Amino acid sequence: MAKLNLTDVDPNSGFCPSTRTFHSLRPDFPVPPPSQPLSITDFVFSLLPAAASSTTVLVDSVTGHHLSYSLFLHQVKNLAASLASLTPLSKGHVAFILSPSSLHIPVLYFSLLSLGVIVSPSNPLCSDSEVAHQVRLSQPVIAFATSSTVHKIPKLQYGTVLLDSPQFVSMMINGLPGSDNNRGTDRVEVSQSDTAAILYSSGTTGRVKGALLTHRNFISVISGLYHTRSQNMNDEERRVYLFPLPLFHVFGFFMLLSSVATGDTMVLMQRFDFEGMLKVVERYRITSMPVSPPLVVALTKSELVNKYDLSSLRILGCGGAPLGKEVAENFKVKFPNAEIAEGYGLTESSGLATRMIGPEETKRHGSVGRLEKNFEAKIVDPVSGEALPPGKKGELWLRSPTIMKGYVGDEEATAGTLDSEGWLKTGDLCYFDSDGFLFIVDRLKELIKYKAYQVPPAELELVLLSNPEIADAAVIPYPDEEAGQIPMAFLVRKSGSNISASEVMDFVAKQVAPYKKIRRLSFVNSIPKSASGKILRRELVSHALTAASSKL
Repeated sequence: MAKLNLTDVDPNSGFCPSTRTFHSLRPDFPVPPPSQPLSITDFVFSLLPAAASSTTVLVDSVTGHHLSYSLFLHQVKNLAASLASLTPLSKGHVAFILSPSSLHIPVLYFSLLSLGVIVSPSNPLCSDSEVAHQVRLSQPVIAFATSSTVHKIPKLQYGTVLLDSPQFVSMMINGLPGSDNNRGTDRVEVSQSDTAAILYSSGTTGRVKGALLTHRNFISVISGLYHTRSQNMNDEERRVYLFPLPLFHVFGFFMLLSSVATGDTMVLMQRFDFEGMLKVVERYRITSMPVSPPLVVALTKSELVNKYDLSSLRILGCGGAPLGKEVAENFKVKFPNAEIAEGYGLTESSGLATRMIGPEETKRHGSVGRLEKNFEAKIVDPVSGEALPPGKKGELWLRSPTIMKGYVGDEEATAGTLDSEGWLKTGDLCYFDSDGFLFIVDRLKELIKYKAYQVPPAELELVLLSNPEIADAAVIPYPDEEAGQIPMAFLVRKSGSNISASEVMDFVAKQVAPYKKIRRLSFVNSIPKSASGKILRRELVSHALTAASSKL
């Protein structure tokens, strides 16, 4: 990244008129030099506070089993040595991981990463064909699975290791009898430019792609999170994180790394269940957790919330989609001691690009925060390609040391996403305000083209969710002969509500321009979402078209 002349940069927005680029105004923090050999495992462990050794790092919310930091470090060391000695695994090999969240997964990640092995975790709920597609992309030599998922794994060069087998548990707990368990971690020199992980994009707008993320990518992310946290916490402050998001997702992946670096406790959920989550928050006095906007809506509207003591909650990191001002304000009324810190990132940016820090920034409703340090951004007109100033909407482009190397096995997709100067084209329609806060309008590919107008589905969803009788909502484009496309809503009524389609349409029509009105509507039991809480609009479009054709 070129040295910045701060005299050219607006101190409020971070915008440089001469380069048409937005810059981060966050304070500097130290990052290891890129030439230094360093794995993300060694970097995270170097940050871990000495006082954390006797504290708990991981808790299984289902079984109650827990792991201390000292035992966790011991198991990582044991497993790395065992894998190095008992398998032909070596630096640069890919390991495919298909398992629900468990205490074994973090140990496995850190062990493999210390050996320079590329971890490629996937959703255990994926179908056989989806797993086969991911395996074709990532070309793993070995897999790690459980008894319930192993049948989905095709035959690989070094086979599949069962994480719930006595042999694997022994490798973690006992290591290799009579051997030097330092051997596995000492013999590998990992460069920061080496690939650390292949993480799969959510596939909300197309076929799943695998993002190649390096050790340097994650070191850059964790450095920023660690130093911001260090500057804004008391020595006694430790967080207890609930992980309702899975560890195979980029959000869960980098939050795992970050939480270990700061010596926090992580409570893992194998499978998300709303009331189950409430019970876990109460039982373990959860202070922090990542959430999606639909989960914030549920916390605000669900009557189940009143049955549990959630007073320990302090910070909820929210991402995945814009959060409406009314939803945020209603949440604050119900949880006066908790802050919602919105953020924005992609798998392709190692999970983070902007976020809110501190109570003043969290009041900027509708925004996803300011640029992280070491980030540059452009707002580019999708038609003219011109870079735009604050207040103007366009496609968000990002450049940073956290940006992926590319998509594995897909040069065409890589070329269409990364330009020759290292800019990542996000596909998101956004703008920065005059204070440098980023606002997400919608996905460019998801904008509804009604006649000559563009209608952002997310905007209509926020209006719908402001209705107290609506529990969840999604809006999609529906083909129309006259208009091209019309906005169609899928709605989940709140329990006990009998609100009608006409009442909903009238409610929306009073709050939006005429071209944005909901013109078709369907009530459903649930809205399909990805692991990160993003609405799977393609599934709803397919459902809507299938339902329409069956009536013909």
